[in-house]
Amino acid sequence: MKWVKFRVKTTTEAEDIIISSLYDIGLEGAQIEDNVPLTAWEKEQMFVDILPEGPADDGTAFLSFFVEENEDGALIVNGESTDRERILQQVREELENIRMFMDIGEGTVMVDETEDIDWINNWKQYFHQFYIDDILVIPSWEDMKPEDSAKTVLHIDPGTAFGTGMHETTQLCIRQLRKYVNKETVLLDIGTGSGILAILSLMFGAKRAVGTDLDPCAVDAVRENCESNGINPEQFQMMIGNIITDKEVQEKVGSGCYDIVVANILADVLIPLTPVIVNQLKSGGIYITSGIIDDKEQAVAEAVRAAGLEVLDTSYQGEWVSITARKN
Repeated sequence: MKWVKFRVKTTTEAEDIIISSLYDIGLEGAQIEDNVPLTAWEKEQMFVDILPEGPADDGTAFLSFFVEENEDGALIVNGESTDRERILQQVREELENIRMFMDIGEGTVMVDETEDIDWINNWKQYFHQFYIDDILVIPSWEDMKPEDSAKTVLHIDPGTAFGTGMHETTQLCIRQLRKYVNKETVLLDIGTGSGILAILSLMFGAKRAVGTDLDPCAVDAVRENCESNGINPEQFQMMIGNIITDKEVQEKVGSGCYDIVVANILADVLIPLTPVIVNQLKSGGIYITSGIIDDKEQAVAEAVRAAGLEVLDTSYQGEWVSITARKN
């Protein structure tokens, strides 16, 4: 199957109105490309591996709309056949109407053709087995090498929603977990995503793990990755919700019952999370944080100390920081 892409160059301010207007003529599912910084709400949703800051916002946005193309070259919009010239004319007319009452920047339209892609599986070509110290992380579609038979092996199929363990922030957490996990450990993983940190903790010998995430997709990701690694499902309980603001989630997670709380999330989320998570830790419990870009280290360290925790260790990898503390 082929698709025709109509790509509009505009301004970030005009994104919503253009998407709404083109929706009215049958162009749905816009792909948005811009450099607008994440809002505080959006950052709270990112309980997953994170990336460094991108380029500065220059106010430019690209909006792409994909229209199915039949073998005879006809395009299908609202279930009816049309052609690219007619769609292009309609798009330009809508843009000129919008331009009369707001700045839409260039307002130019580019038309391109793209082949149908298996979006669910195509990304697999970029994810291959790799090592975190003496841990082998390997996807299901690759075979283990004979020389790796003695290594700790983590089977992870991250899908398109969650991290793989390749990010520096995850690796910083894993090294701290190895220091503190023992056979009596009950662990809470905030923003568990694909479950990598909790699953490895159970493989290191932890007794039980609880994971929380905002994304309901984490439930299936964790279940599948537990099955791949032979983890008893009774050892890993998943909960969906925001532990920072939702009292019901806090009560369900439980207070004063965790030997380790690990949180690999944004620094801006760690700061409000820390005074909450103190309640979940046992006396003497360990709090492992990561996802801290280097210029936010001081702010997170201050939040940790303000919550009454003792900083035990600060470790670094690339431009990322991990702070480990204890509840005395």
